[in-house]
Amino acid sequence: MWLQTLLFLGPLLLLLLLAVLSLVLLRGSGSRNPFATDSRRPPGPLVTDKAVRRTVVKTVFSAEKVPAELDAIVVGSGIGGLAAAALLAKAGWRVLVLEQHGKLGGCCHTFTEKGFEFDTGIHYVGQMQEGSLTRFLVDQLTDGQLEWAPLPATYDVVVLGDPQGSGKTFHIHSGEREYFQRLKEQFPGEAAAIDGFRRLVKSAGRGVVLLGILKMLPRFLAKLLICSRLLPRLCSFSQLASRSLKEVVDGLTPNPELRAVLSYMFPTYGVLPSKASFSMHSILVNHFLHGAWYPKGGAGEIAFHTIPVIRRAGGNVFGKAPVQRILLDGQGRACGVSVRKGQDSVDIFAPVVISDAGIFNTYERLLPAEARVLPEIQSQLHMLSPGQGGFTVFVGLSGSREELGLEPINYFMFPGNDLDGIMQRYLASSREDAANNIPVLFVTSPSAKDLTWEMRHPGKSTLAIVTFARYEWFEEWKDKQVHKRGDDYEDLKKTFVDAIMQTVYKLYPRIEGRIEYLSGGSPLTNQHYIASPHGEFYGADHGIPRLQAEAIATLRADTAVPNLYLTGQDLCLGGFMGALQGALICASTVLKRNLYADLARLKVRLQAARTKKGE
Repeated sequence: MWLQTLLFLGPLLLLLLLAVLSLVLLRGSGSRNPFATDSRRPPGPLVTDKAVRRTVVKTVFSAEKVPAELDAIVVGSGIGGLAAAALLAKAGWRVLVLEQHGKLGGCCHTFTEKGFEFDTGIHYVGQMQEGSLTRFLVDQLTDGQLEWAPLPATYDVVVLGDPQGSGKTFHIHSGEREYFQRLKEQFPGEAAAIDGFRRLVKSAGRGVVLLGILKMLPRFLAKLLICSRLLPRLCSFSQLASRSLKEVVDGLTPNPELRAVLSYMFPTYGVLPSKASFSMHSILVNHFLHGAWYPKGGAGEIAFHTIPVIRRAGGNVFGKAPVQRILLDGQGRACGVSVRKGQDSVDIFAPVVISDAGIFNTYERLLPAEARVLPEIQSQLHMLSPGQGGFTVFVGLSGSREELGLEPINYFMFPGNDLDGIMQRYLASSREDAANNIPVLFVTSPSAKDLTWEMRHPGKSTLAIVTFARYEWFEEWKDKQVHKRGDDYEDLKKTFVDAIMQTVYKLYPRIEGRIEYLSGGSPLTNQHYIASPHGEFYGADHGIPRLQAEAIATLRADTAVPNLYLTGQDLCLGGFMGALQGALICASTVLKRNLYADLARLKVRLQAARTKKGE
């Protein structure tokens, strides 16, 4: 009966909730505002001195270096951890960030082999145009020192079939109008389907704010809003979250090539079209509508310019600091962490602990057994499953971009147009047959996208090629030491690398004979270097269940363990921007103030000041 009453009073309830929302989400608190002032300054020159860079991104943990009187400890130095720490630092907190790997940055870090620099996860980022709120946020987190270079107007190319045979190529163009207009030019007669796709994408995109609202509302209000069943009726994002990408696109057009092109971005969040939420897909389409950007100086610049903000407030960031467990006090509250140092362990204490290690690592590996069994912890774990594992090939080449014909754009290469079917066949393959059925290759040239590359690495170029791979195909060697997993493991990796390179040669024929470095990274590689439990790129699976309102509201920054908080992509969504939003939600929760509102107010205030000056 109470539910029927809620439904009857739906509009009144919504107005009441919005009124409460304005009080709850737009209030300040006693905590300091990280966005009280504009911290940007003119960008300095690119730092290329390796010794100087090592002092920022390769600092090694020792107990003697730990700052006194810490306010918070962050586990993991991905952008979710670094950004949360930087936000707290800007609010005056002394924060310690601990990273298990030797180089800081998580998926934002770069590594060098045989003189070639490779990024590990930042291939391109959207919404970095001047004037955007996300660009403003990143500028504040890095004091304006991180610069971004736009990719060409055509930033993605979709190849269906053999690029040297009967395959077809389609270009994705930036621009809110141009994106769809260019699709119509490439698919004459499909204007109605493309317009329908545009309307649905924009409609779902307008409701993405729901992600933050449900995670930041008090739990009882979020639950009341969900139980009212108003969300699907009032918010397209919630309504479309339950429909698969394949279902929606198949309903728009019978054209198999257009279906493929409208769905091509699914590898950027790791879920095949029949299991992907259309709302999730819409977030990515909207994210890149205005184009794509790449950090000047490479992905390593992200951590390089964020870490000083943390240190300036008295905190620090250390690598080679594997956290073994989260410490709880006698009342079950998080009070610190235990770090492995050689054969010993070092206990470090702070009143707040934030984990960017991912929900499975945090709950199943770092929490003590008595906390792991808490009903709320178990409920969250049952809502999620690990994402799909990934395989990456890193290629170092002799020759410049011009000599090799490399382009600063991304290629999504599929062997056919039934994207869901080829993905299902591949994932159902045995490990012996898998390399013969690879369903998609994401091919990109970091060296071609970086405007500073030729100055830093003259006469060299790089490629990175990414595809999916099941963790189970490589699981046999998970307990073997890295680089010592044996010939069978290396032979299996080689079958993938060889199959991948045969396709890449067709795309970039001039690279044959110019390879100086070639290496494949399996899901076990990801597990070792970025601590992903099953070698996944994007954390927990981004399928339809994760985009449901109940799951969104349940996976919050504050956990069932008092003083323990989550940040990063498992809190919000995968990728750079999703992890960054997770950090903003986390810091808002810790500081008990809405940092979205604080950020927006600062931006409006600065715009008003410029207008007054006539700029």
